[in-house]
Amino acid sequence: MSAGPLVRSTVYALLQLLITLPYALLSVLTFPLPALTRYRFVTRWTSIMLRLAERVLGIRPRVLGRENIPPGPCVVLCKHQSAWETMALQEIFPPQVWLIKRELLWIPFFGWGLAMLSPIAIDRGSGMKALRQLVEQGKDRLNRGFWVVVFPEGTRTAPGQRGRYQTGGALLAAKAGVPVVPVALNAGEVWPRNAFVKHPGTVTVSIGPAIDTRNATATDITQRAEDWIEAEMQRISPHHGAAPPAA
Repeated sequence: MSAGPLVRSTVYALLQLLITLPYALLSVLTFPLPALTRYRFVTRWTSIMLRLAERVLGIRPRVLGRENIPPGPCVVLCKHQSAWETMALQEIFPPQVWLIKRELLWIPFFGWGLAMLSPIAIDRGSGMKALRQLVEQGKDRLNRGFWVVVFPEGTRTAPGQRGRYQTGGALLAAKAGVPVVPVALNAGEVWPRNAFVKHPGTVTVSIGPAIDTRNATATDITQRAEDWIEAEMQRISPHHGAAPPAA
């Protein structure tokens, strides 16, 4: 391992810590404000972190397919490889909320700021109750002008790997009558999951054609999104080959 990425990653982590602590405290003070006002304030932190990632870590984005973004809020089904895309997607599809596990809200400072963004925080172990919550709260967020971002594999996958695609995001889109936008990306190649050291490079984010959810089942919508995402992963990261379907 070269010293360069380690040094840059250490500097980035220190700057992130110094900025996040006071910013999280200020974010809590925005609680009485309207949701969109809170969103604009809290996501300024995201912009700062992304600019630091470019200048300190040397991680830069390349976004393909912007012309495929519909004019109104939709459901985004996105590949999930690292923490980088949780920030970058906020600049591509603003304003947005995420489907997350509720435990993330319990993380000091980070969770406080996250709570100000009106996420759909579910208990993954609650089965149908969590699915009903996703549909109910997701429709509410869409009606209020927010995009809903769902990572259908449920967790981060390493480059070249593929998780089991869940149908919750597609079900929400079908119930709400909005399209699904599939997104492929290779952020894990420079920002590995659960790794302190990040590496300089370009992250490709590819936005696919919107999927019409009218008269389609959640299973069919999910399969179409999965087929497009995994085929696009082979195109933007051909050196990893085709990831086998999850068992």
